[in-house]
Amino acid sequence: MALAKAKEIVSGNPVVVFSKTYCPFCVSVKDLLSKLGASFKAVELDTEKDGSEIQAALAEWTGQRTVPNVFIGGKHIGGCDSTTALHKEGKLVPLLTEAGALAKSSTA
Repeated sequence: MALAKAKEIVSGNPVVVFSKTYCPFCVSVKDLLSKLGASFKAVELDTEKDGSEIQAALAEWTGQRTVPNVFIGGKHIGGCDSTTALHKEGKLVPLLTEAGALAKSSTA
């Protein structure tokens, strides 16, 4: 049930951050996406009633148990380190644009 829900959320949104409200790494990723002007859906696992089931399903699906767990264009990107590394390499904005999360005119 939780895995199907997670996959539905990922397929229905260009960018999804599975997050926890108190996690500094999650805040960092959400701040980065916001600064870039990306539209994204944050799923706060600590406030969802089935959050722990979703987190367990994500671990099964992606092999990653930790948050943030970031998906762009339906593809698993990873956590905070991999998302910020993509940005430093100049690969995050093209991914976000391709996924339809950024307006084409964005120069961020």
